Amino acid sequence: MEWIVLLVAGAVAGTLAGLFGIGGGLIVVPALVLVFTSQGVSDQLLMHLAIGTSLATIVTTASSSVRAHHKRGAIDWNAFRRITPGIVVGAVCGALIADLLDSDTLRIAFACFLIAVATQMIINRQPAAHRQLPGVMGMSVAGSVIGTISSMMGVGGGTMSVPFLSWCNVPMRNAVATSAAIGLPIAIGGAISFAVTGWNEPGLPQFSLGYINLPAYLGIVITGVLFAPLGATLAHRLNPVMLKRAFAVFLYIVAIRLLLG
Repeated sequence: MEWIVLLVAGAVAGTLAGLFGIGGGLIVVPALVLVFTSQGVSDQLLMHLAIGTSLATIVTTASSSVRAHHKRGAIDWNAFRRITPGIVVGAVCGALIADLLDSDTLRIAFACFLIAVATQMIINRQPAAHRQLPGVMGMSVAGSVIGTISSMMGVGGGTMSVPFLSWCNVPMRNAVATSAAIGLPIAIGGAISFAVTGWNEPGLPQFSLGYINLPAYLGIVITGVLFAPLGATLAHRLNPVMLKRAFAVFLYIVAIRLLLG
C-alpha cells in the first residue's frame, strides 16, 4: 500500500509539475507524511523528512518537466539566469530555518501554505502585467524570498514564481515553463541543505541521507519522471482554470487534515 501511495503521488506530482509549473511538493509532502507515519517515523522527524525527500524528488521531476518545456521553446532563460542566484541563497536559508523549527510548527505552516495556494487557485487572479523584469537587485530579492519559502515548504516555488513572472509581463505560457526551470535550483539547493542538516539526526529510517529517504524518493520519481512530459503537453492544450479549482478543493481537504494532526 505504501508503494502504491508513492507511485500515485509521483504520477500526480509529475503531471502537476508540467501542467502548472509547480514542483509537485503540494502532493508529495502530504503523501510522504502519510507513508512515514505508517512506518512509525518519530513525530519530531516527520515533516523534516517529508520536506527534504520532497525536494529531492523535485530535482528529478523538474528536470523532466524542463526538458519538455525547453523543446517547445517556452522557457525564458534570461529570466532564469537572473533569478537563480537569489533562488539558491533562499533555498539554503529556507532549509536552515526549517531545521530550527519543530515538526508541529512545520506541519501547521505547511497547512497554512496549502490554504493560501488553494485560495489563490480558486480566485484565479494574476497580478496585472504592468512592469518589466527588475534589475539584478530586484531579481535577487525576489529569488531569495521565493527560494526561502519554497525550500521551507518542500515545493518547487511555482505558486509564487508564476504570479511574479506574470506581474513582470512574462506571457503565462512562458511564466509556467520558466517557473518549472526555477524549481530546479530550489530543489537542488534545498535538498542538499536538508541532507546536510539532518545527516547525524538519530531515529531516521534506513537508507536515509540526512532528511532524504532514498526508498521514498525512488517510489515518487519512478512515475513522476514518466508523467511530467504529459503535464507539459496538457499545459499547451488545456485551459487549466477548472482543473486548478478542483485541485484547490483537494488542497483544502489536505490542509484541514494536517491542521487536525
